[in-house]
Amino acid sequence: MNPVLERFCRYVRVDTQAVEGAKSYPSSPGQLELGRMLLGELRELGLKDAEQDAHGIIMATIPATFSRSTPVIAWLAHMDTSPETSGKNVKPQIIANYDGSDIALPGDRTKVIRVAENPELRELNGCTLVTTDGTTLLGADNKAGITVIMETAGYLLAHPEIPRGPIRICFTCDEEIGHGVDYVDLKKLGAVAAYTLDGAGQGEIEGETFSADKATVTITGVNIHPSIGKGRMVNAIRLTAMFLDRLPKQALSPETTEGREGFIHPVTIEGGVGETVIRMLLRDHHTPNLAKQAALLHEIAAQIMLEFPKAKVKVEVEKQYRNMADGMVKEPRAMKLAEEATRRAGLTPKFPILRGGTDGSRLTELGLPTPNLSTGEHNPHSPLEWTCLEDMQAAVRVLVELAQLWGKESR
Repeated sequence: MNPVLERFCRYVRVDTQAVEGAKSYPSSPGQLELGRMLLGELRELGLKDAEQDAHGIIMATIPATFSRSTPVIAWLAHMDTSPETSGKNVKPQIIANYDGSDIALPGDRTKVIRVAENPELRELNGCTLVTTDGTTLLGADNKAGITVIMETAGYLLAHPEIPRGPIRICFTCDEEIGHGVDYVDLKKLGAVAAYTLDGAGQGEIEGETFSADKATVTITGVNIHPSIGKGRMVNAIRLTAMFLDRLPKQALSPETTEGREGFIHPVTIEGGVGETVIRMLLRDHHTPNLAKQAALLHEIAAQIMLEFPKAKVKVEVEKQYRNMADGMVKEPRAMKLAEEATRRAGLTPKFPILRGGTDGSRLTELGLPTPNLSTGEHNPHSPLEWTCLEDMQAAVRVLVELAQLWGKESR
């Protein structure tokens, strides 16, 4: 098997699915297991400072090939996979010399990766694709990124004639549930700029993301036996439906927005007649609009309590991350050199607007400018997830060029 494919398939077979609401960090033992695997491989490459800290985070250094003082940069990827779809018993399916047709997944024939819904497939005739059998996600988000970093580290260490400055490697945990950099020590990382390897097709450089908050709406009603419910029962389930129905229907939803348009996205509902809890994502590229979205939720809550005085509707908003574009000005070389490295790798740079976030969103907000680079992650969080060998190989070329470009810079 191609060594990149072999490495990728080895990683995705480890169940690292994050667990929302877990009390531990990392939230699942598989992340520690994958971390131990990566630690061993980094040490086998000769990176003697490689370590896994008490929180499961992996750090190591690719040393410089010259003594001149140059900036330290970092490459990051996260070990966890999404809680939205099972990551247990992933069975990667390798499709060599892809013929351009729809792909039916063997474990669940109702799951089909359709070209009409994945137009990027039209450019990949003859390439090698990897899918699952349709019963789990694949985990390319973000094990494609881990694969790219590990492959690049191995290549650079095998080619000391390639000039480069010092490069820090960092593999984080629980990015998918918003805790990816909770325990990353930026002082220890010691970088002036970083890159997350957590993107889609070839040549993409993302320096602009959503700003994000999380909202929790708790609706408390009055539960009583339905036989004597008249005038006494207040059904929290019905009030939940009412609350959601009063959200804007043609705007502020992922189903009807694109580009820089924000949204309010209900993701879970739990509870019963007495009490329900709605969890929502608030997203907008213009950070002040998050306050407007929160105000709308509070307004709807007040309306419902006015109509149903026995009910209580509590809205709590928690900050998540902010648009990384706001922090890129601190180190403009981060984007500039990524663009040049992409061109030198033979690719056309693209600058999509990321309708989501990465570890880089939080890192940038903390003062470490961290653009996101593509690694071939398609249909993430889904049984229809797939990746492309050539996308990962292209990402390795970009990182090799990026290492050389930063090696020419001064501190």
